[in-house]
Amino acid sequence: MTQSVRLLSLATAVPDHIITQSQAAEASARLFADRFKEFRHLARVFDNAGIGKRHAARPLSWFEETHGWQDRMKAYEEVAGSLFVETATRALEQAGLTAGEVDCVVAVSSTGITTPSIDARLAGRLGFRADIERVPVFGLGCAAGVSGFGIASRLARSRPGAVVLFVAIELCTLAFRLDELTKPNIIATALFGDGAAACVMRSGQGGMAEVESAGDHLFPDTLDIMGWKIDDTGLGILLAQGLPPFAEKELGPAIDGILAHSGLERNDIDRFICHPGGTKVLAAMESTLSMAPYTLDIERSVLADYGNMSSPTVLFVLERAIRAGLPDRAAMIAMGPGFTASCVTLRRVA
Repeated sequence: MTQSVRLLSLATAVPDHIITQSQAAEASARLFADRFKEFRHLARVFDNAGIGKRHAARPLSWFEETHGWQDRMKAYEEVAGSLFVETATRALEQAGLTAGEVDCVVAVSSTGITTPSIDARLAGRLGFRADIERVPVFGLGCAAGVSGFGIASRLARSRPGAVVLFVAIELCTLAFRLDELTKPNIIATALFGDGAAACVMRSGQGGMAEVESAGDHLFPDTLDIMGWKIDDTGLGILLAQGLPPFAEKELGPAIDGILAHSGLERNDIDRFICHPGGTKVLAAMESTLSMAPYTLDIERSVLADYGNMSSPTVLFVLERAIRAGLPDRAAMIAMGPGFTASCVTLRRVA
């Protein structure tokens, strides 16, 4: 009989630098208002985003300077590495394990690139074994907190007893662009922050929750909804204005299909744990999943405290949901580039 996969621990962390939403709005006005005639119309996004502050890899003054790939990736390697060590160490301590007991590490990120990957760069510092299996994943964006979690759970299920460490790290602020006089860039400036999360999974007993199922849905002909454009300066946001109405129309049926693969229906889910991409996206998710407005209260509180950190954000929501007490069955949901919807169901451990 196949043993169930258990979530043993969950740790989160953010960089030290804090930028309040009012500071972000003031700096953006100073940097864009005289060069981008649409800015004054767009400036209200800072007030409507539902964000009080975000944490950033660099202080506010850094973003007022011109930076290219080298500066951005140097900052990414430094700060992402620090967050990796912090979250992985805390998650392993919570699980009562050491880095030497980790059999596989899955690391997701879409906001920076290092080769060798961060998990390899930090292997010696953390104390990973030489035979550890490494699965670095790039390009899943905001969906990676759920889809990467699903990958890690499937690896744990396929190797009974193996310890799988899952780490999600994003430094979205490093993609801030002074040269991009576009609506998506202004919206991204109002929405995104930086953070990381780590989980430990293993098949067997105990833990915080049972990982019941995982699945994804790739929507055809939707590459322009969300992603990066890449040029000499760095990463530049691609973000379609029609994302909330698309989510409201398409997400519900996609989640129904994912659940059906595991013999589940939407009514079997006691609580949806959603990636808070923004207030409009949360409202669309509540609508398409037949929830009352403002049901996703934990999601809104995470958004207010941290902004949209891309992949780790849903794990910040999960952490607060566990603290509040998981119901019998919950479903984690996120959307990201592709365009993709990802879903993982969790059962409460008695």
